[in-house]
Amino acid sequence: MPPDTGLRASELVAIAVEHIVEALDPEARLLTIQRSKGDQEGEGATAYLSPRSVRAIAAWTQSAGISSGPLFRRVQVRRYKARAAVKGRRIDSISSRETWDLRKTLSKPAVPARLEFDVGSVALHPGSIGPIYRSIIQRAFDRVALSDLTADDLARLLKGVSAHSTRVGLNQDLFASGEDLAGIMDALRWKSPRMPLAYNRNLAAEAGAAGRLLNKLA
Repeated sequence: MPPDTGLRASELVAIAVEHIVEALDPEARLLTIQRSKGDQEGEGATAYLSPRSVRAIAAWTQSAGISSGPLFRRVQVRRYKARAAVKGRRIDSISSRETWDLRKTLSKPAVPARLEFDVGSVALHPGSIGPIYRSIIQRAFDRVALSDLTADDLARLLKGVSAHSTRVGLNQDLFASGEDLAGIMDALRWKSPRMPLAYNRNLAAEAGAAGRLLNKLA
């Protein structure tokens, strides 16, 4: 969802299931944003959710059993190690010097490793969004999904990742795709051109007149 909407961390954790409404495209949705950093009067805004994000949201709400209230919640994970089968002891092998317990004569089957999840009822804290992003990137690297990165590259990347990274990234992607400043400000609900221009400074240098000319001469 963040790549679609460019939401800030505080806006992301404020999303409730009830804020997601139907769009003209039956596979997409619209997100009503109740309040944002740039909307202190609470006038509200609307963001687009792609079919891909809609499918991801549906999978999450179904598996987490969420039908109303906060969309993104804390998940408590419990990990249990595998246990080998245990053969019951003969009753005459139980020494008088140990605790007498007939359960020692019972065999125990092998138990596979497992995970259990408890989904909370309240929204995530905004401060948890950055660590979640970094964890996602680390897992992707561990699974060789980021084969172009070295371990040193990853370390530098993770230091720069924050809850604001997806907003900055979408801002730059829109600029690189040819969207004008007015379109970018509307899509990301910027009230001033200062920040989107600041984020696009490096891209603007490459896409500017000098950059275009020198690329032709190269």
